[in-house]
Amino acid sequence: MKHRISCAAWSRDCVIMAKICLWTYLFTLIRVSCLMLGATADSDCSEDNLPIEGGHYTLSKGVKVGSVLVYHCPSGYYSPVRSRRCLGNGKWDPLPKRSRPTRPGLQCKLVRCPYPLGFQHGSVSPLQDKYYVNDTTTYECFSDYKLSGSETRVCNANGKWSGSTPICSRNSDHCPDPGVPAGTRRTGNEFYIGDKVAYRCEDALTLIGSNERTCKESGEWTGQEPECYYEYTYDTPVEIAEVFSKSIQTTLTEDVNKQQGKKINLDKDGNLHIYIALDASDSIDINIFNQSRDVIKQLIEKISDYEVSPKYDIVVFATKVTKIVDITDYYYKRTAKELFEVIEDLDRFDYDKIRDNAGTNIAEAFHHIYHQMSLMKTRAELENSIEFENSSHIIIMFTDGEANMGGKPDGKINQIKDIILGNKDNSRTLEIYMFGVGEIDDMQKADLNSYATKKDKEKHVFYVDDMKKLHETFDLMLDESTSVGLCGLHRDYRYKDASPPNPPNPMKQPWLVKISVTHENGLSSNCLGSLITPRWVLTAAHCFKFGDLSEKIYITLSSGEIAVVKKFTLHKEFNISSKKDKGVSESYDYDVALIQLNETIKVSDKKRPICIPCTKETSAALKLVGSDDTCERHEKILLNKDHVQAIFLSKERKMKHALIKQGMHQKKSCFEMAINANGVSPKAKYTDVVTDIFLCTGGIDPQTDDAACKGESGGALFLERNSRSIQVGVISWGVQDICTGVSEKSSATHRDYHISLFKVQVQQFLKDNVKDGVTFLN
Repeated sequence: MKHRISCAAWSRDCVIMAKICLWTYLFTLIRVSCLMLGATADSDCSEDNLPIEGGHYTLSKGVKVGSVLVYHCPSGYYSPVRSRRCLGNGKWDPLPKRSRPTRPGLQCKLVRCPYPLGFQHGSVSPLQDKYYVNDTTTYECFSDYKLSGSETRVCNANGKWSGSTPICSRNSDHCPDPGVPAGTRRTGNEFYIGDKVAYRCEDALTLIGSNERTCKESGEWTGQEPECYYEYTYDTPVEIAEVFSKSIQTTLTEDVNKQQGKKINLDKDGNLHIYIALDASDSIDINIFNQSRDVIKQLIEKISDYEVSPKYDIVVFATKVTKIVDITDYYYKRTAKELFEVIEDLDRFDYDKIRDNAGTNIAEAFHHIYHQMSLMKTRAELENSIEFENSSHIIIMFTDGEANMGGKPDGKINQIKDIILGNKDNSRTLEIYMFGVGEIDDMQKADLNSYATKKDKEKHVFYVDDMKKLHETFDLMLDESTSVGLCGLHRDYRYKDASPPNPPNPMKQPWLVKISVTHENGLSSNCLGSLITPRWVLTAAHCFKFGDLSEKIYITLSSGEIAVVKKFTLHKEFNISSKKDKGVSESYDYDVALIQLNETIKVSDKKRPICIPCTKETSAALKLVGSDDTCERHEKILLNKDHVQAIFLSKERKMKHALIKQGMHQKKSCFEMAINANGVSPKAKYTDVVTDIFLCTGGIDPQTDDAACKGESGGALFLERNSRSIQVGVISWGVQDICTGVSEKSSATHRDYHISLFKVQVQQFLKDNVKDGVTFLN
């Protein structure tokens, strides 16, 4: 067929038509030729030869173009091919191989651990050619040598040995023997000042950590102990939590002060700058991107637990860098973003907007960070400020390390190190953490390792096998040994499987205690209480009777441990018979008591005090400073609405929800229901039954509240603020006993009353008795 162009004259329009026709013709020829050669236009891929023996695979988009296939093997096994991608030509990349009798198809293989071939001055047993998951090795030193590290190690499912590197040494050198980690070869056996040791990995494993270390005058080694990783090796959430949390807390400095414990302690001239960069390139699946974003939000919230307000710079990068939070705004605009604003900015970012620029430019991400640092340094110099000189800098990057544009990042990283660490007289510090995300075998492990900073007994590069597990990681990052003075902290399990049955977890409410009292008549009563310091329990006074003895009071902590009671003290104004002349058979004014434990408990994830108002610890939790640091301010912040959402707990640790009625009319109508209680005569006024010392919950308007039941007296009525739990009341009494065992919901006529911890009489009672573990405001 011929294409004829009929134009009376070669006008401009006619020329354009001719070009269009010519290109259409050429494109048709090319397309037909490709089809004749066997190519297809965006064809689906086949599922032939995809199965894996001993495992299974999942597809992100079926067999459509762009679909990602991921192989899954049982724990302790790995797939030699982790993933495939369906290309536009209808073929998988990499191509699956056909199974043949002489060459079986893809199989899940047993995980191996690096060979401990370099162990010196001792013996390893048993001796094997290879060590697989669950294999155990034992280490023994020759005479005159002493063993440090693990005597026995087990090959774990992630391809790493349990415990620490075993080392046999005489401890006669300036620096300790740095050992020969499994899978490595070491050159250098002199350990005096300036001596160097070098490492390499055998069997084509990737070296993570430092390939060279130098003995320092301080008796420590430079750099980080090396490890050898297979392609399938990854770091578990527990490992990351332990190592990362200790490392970052070291950077943030510490201040140990009795019950205050170890806290972030930046002085008034100090600054903490945190730079976070998130990879959104084509090699990062959208699900992994979203999970990484959630992890970043969780990390920011966890850092806020430590009573410091860092300045953040957050970017998303692909071909270009997209700003989410700009750190220079803190300096040039003099505006500090609140935590919730930083979280909102992250949530608003649209992943799809950068999909047209989906290369991976890690160098540009580091260049952006360097540019931000340069701006702040220049500004500080112009203003003759020491603000930048006294700053600590933390860089946290989430990426698979597959840089395909912008050149190598090393030069940019060196610029960052020079601007931060170049002047030896400054007090600045720099930490670079790299989190490998995506498919384990696609991660550029050696490159990620080279970007991270390295310090002795620390690790700054991590390889995450499953992003969902990283949620657990930053929950575990709450290291109890370094946050003992931080009241109200608890583990957040929102990312864990919430499907029933999901038993209550003591780490969610580590301050809850159960109280059992055996009275003089042999009968017993049960109440709840809350740890307000490691030695004091707050509860209700009516749990006790005249003649009760301390040795007949049994305290069960959230951990299940039994604590011995030293003494208990009731509020001096509590008198259950004080209003009988007013027609009230039982009065619960000042229904509050304290129990002193015989010994101070050791704070842990299952045993931790709750925050109480009008203390410096709660001011820190609320991030209040200066003139805001008052009891009145606490009350205005915490009880700031007509209806305040509050929480209390059942004996079974079930969380219950109710609204504190704080508005003038809401509170009055809530108090008026008190006259319906048993033992209140018709002549009594509601103001005789309840006074302003109480908080009130219950009813069905504007929501149906949960009701407090028998056995829950003395428990905490608390609020959640800034990932902290703050107690505002003590459960005292209710109008009716409406808990049937089937329903624990309130009714139109039922109300519950709680002693307010803000009232002067209650605060004075606490101050008079609790002399340690908490600092009350004046």
